[in-house]
Amino acid sequence: MKRLSVPGLLISLWMTALLALGACGRQETAPSASAPPAAEPSVAEAPAPEAAQADSTATSAVSETDEPAEANAQSSAVQPSMRVGPAPSGPPTSARFREGRHYRRIVPAQPTSAAPGAVEVIEAFWYGCGHCFAIDPAVDSWSRNGKPEYVQFMRLPAMWNETTRMHARLYYTAEELGKLDEVHSQIFREIHVNNNPLNTMDAMIAFFQRHGVSEQEFRKASSSFGVETKLQRADLLNRRYRIESVPVFLVNGKYRTGLGEAGGESELFALLGELAAHEHGG
Repeated sequence: MKRLSVPGLLISLWMTALLALGACGRQETAPSASAPPAAEPSVAEAPAPEAAQADSTATSAVSETDEPAEANAQSSAVQPSMRVGPAPSGPPTSARFREGRHYRRIVPAQPTSAAPGAVEVIEAFWYGCGHCFAIDPAVDSWSRNGKPEYVQFMRLPAMWNETTRMHARLYYTAEELGKLDEVHSQIFREIHVNNNPLNTMDAMIAFFQRHGVSEQEFRKASSSFGVETKLQRADLLNRRYRIESVPVFLVNGKYRTGLGEAGGESELFALLGELAAHEHGG
């Protein structure tokens, strides 16, 4: 049997504990350079369906995350064409999962950018979130090998403060440079294992230089039209879905759940599969 080193064992135990807890909220900041992030409180049980619907229906109310109508109209102009598919008949899940406890319905349903015949599944995440780091290997494995072919998976960076916005720019810059597959997991490890919060431009440049990207290339990509457009879209989606904690999983603009609500890692992916199958009409 393979033996873990002491640091490896500690990291493994820390990630297991994080998975048991659930989510990072908008009050969180990036891990400091001097210590690993502390464990967050567990996620409270989801509200009853009536309460969830009342909460979701309040999308027209002004909150600290809302922008003037002019700003939203400008952001909408850069969106891809979106659609809301017809509502399939029957309950969305088996008796194994209960609406209001394991998942919530999004009211009103949000348009998606999925291709015809596809079901969109979004993971809202933040590189500074220990829970997102802990579950990322399983999410990556599911997105590559575990999800049905009709599921169109995408990640959505959180955008609730300057640190999350900086990490969102980091994500889209890596994508713009064609380095996302190479560095995505490494960014998580740099923050949570190496205790480097990557919360300054110099730190991000130095990180990418180690991955073969020059300072000039990074700065050009980071401020490119493509990255700015994706950041506008991410900001709009964060507002539409009212993302205030991560990781959160959104299925076809109609359902939302998380690790704590679903009841664990295996339950989460089973639930995503059932909701996606329902949306696909099966």
